[in-house]
Amino acid sequence: MAEILGLGLSHYPPLSTPDAQMANILRRTLRDPGIDAERKDPRNWPESMQAEWGDDEGVLSAAGHRAALVAQFRRVRETLDRFQPEVVLMWGDDQYENFREDVIPAFTVCAYDDMDLYPWRHAQGSSMMDGGKPNAWGESADKHYRVRGRRDIGKFLASGLLEADFDVAYAYRPLHHESLSHAFGNAILYLDYDRRGWDYPTIAFPINCYGRKVISARGFITNVNDKLDFDPPSPSPARCMAVGAATARILRESPWRVAIIASSSWSHAFLCDRTSRLHPDTASDRALYRA
Repeated sequence: MAEILGLGLSHYPPLSTPDAQMANILRRTLRDPGIDAERKDPRNWPESMQAEWGDDEGVLSAAGHRAALVAQFRRVRETLDRFQPEVVLMWGDDQYENFREDVIPAFTVCAYDDMDLYPWRHAQGSSMMDGGKPNAWGESADKHYRVRGRRDIGKFLASGLLEADFDVAYAYRPLHHESLSHAFGNAILYLDYDRRGWDYPTIAFPINCYGRKVISARGFITNVNDKLDFDPPSPSPARCMAVGAATARILRESPWRVAIIASSSWSHAFLCDRTSRLHPDTASDRALYRA
């Protein structure tokens, strides 16, 4: 019977940028003509948000935020290294990166072979690093990882899920993205924050988390009053939980040591219409976290 380790981390895209750019999403929101001036006025923000914004538009707070996140990334990496998995299975979202108008699968097992991941060359809009923008490590476009694949394990998992009546898609090569979309690429970057390398065979398992806005908003940011032709929804939370449980059952019967990593960005303020996309809905966040 297999051994399984469960881990999770944020793939928060602005962390890849220098501290001075980390609040760029908020700066963009403050230019949204659909949000009234009173709500944009920092004097009307929650006290903690005012403190983070400070008199430098969050630059000093960004440094503290980075330090707190990196400390936990190192903790996750140390746990992973102690476990020494034979494969890393990574759950994350695809924001109009690899999957676009021709197909939007709810769940996909990416049973890729070895590939070269160039994080600053392959990055697309949702990673916030397109167009040759500077990154937090000062790395050039030549920085890359040779990400090893395990097609056999990917096929084993996809087969097991299909046989258990979960209609997952599978793929042997990328479609519209040259390597791995940002949920997976950023997770590798952050787990290798100290640049020790990434030698674990990796299987991406993208989920359509963006739902009704994945094509209509191209998986990214819109203004609050933009008229969107909404897409069909993402799979329900219940279905995601069921797929996760089935994945664990299938892998438990395999011969491999597997680390399962959930790559997410907890609490997107810029997606929360209830707060005019200026800060998170913390009460709802806490309810979801307890659940």
